[in-house]
Amino acid sequence: MCPPRRVTRRATAALVAAVGAALLAGCGTDGGRLQSAGPAPTAIGPARLWPQLPPASAAPYDYGEGATARIPGITVPHDDVRALDPIAVVQADLKATTSRSSGSDELPADTVRRITACGTAPAACPVLQPYYRDLTGAGRDDMVLGVRRSDGQLSVRVYMAHAGALTRIMAVSDAVISVELAGRDVIMRVPSAITGYEYRTVWSWDDQQHAMLPTQDEILRKPPEAESSGRPSAEPSPAPTVTSPSPAVSEGRR
Repeated sequence: MCPPRRVTRRATAALVAAVGAALLAGCGTDGGRLQSAGPAPTAIGPARLWPQLPPASAAPYDYGEGATARIPGITVPHDDVRALDPIAVVQADLKATTSRSSGSDELPADTVRRITACGTAPAACPVLQPYYRDLTGAGRDDMVLGVRRSDGQLSVRVYMAHAGALTRIMAVSDAVISVELAGRDVIMRVPSAITGYEYRTVWSWDDQQHAMLPTQDEILRKPPEAESSGRPSAEPSPAPTVTSPSPAVSEGRR
């Protein structure tokens, strides 16, 4: 390390003039010098292809993102979703009207019948245990529910309480490998038709849309443990897993 030097007003001009030489020669006397790494690559900006094409004005299909629904007949005392019966929530959701037309999470008729009969045939009830996490940043828990569909897919739904009412802020169905909660995100892993790959979609709360949106959607190599299992990538997992947190313990706001 170079020894410190006291700089006086009279020596300032000389010091400034010597800075360039000092940087090249270094502060030691062993002959060490800075070496150039060569010319830096030229930055290349994005180039728009086929600029004459008009931009699309509508999505090619409805993925269900941003569609919300007020759940009729459900009141939430103190906005505490833990006080709600998850089966009653899903049953009431069957009568809800979404904020816009969306068939991406329409449940099969057989699944609807089993949801309706949960009280008399609990063993066949497709509603899975709820999980709780503050996904909206409001400082209180939201409810994450799963419904096993008769076609092998899983419907993942998130409900938010506000002013004593309940609103569904996410509903998407897919043949999932797993569903995870990470911070304030819902992460879904879905099989790909490409061997050794899978889709990973991260759903996050959007303050402007007031809904959970797919903020990240990517195709990735499957983890090594999944590769070694020998299961084809297009084959859905027989039992989707949900990890962290425990349904009985809320981890609160992250």
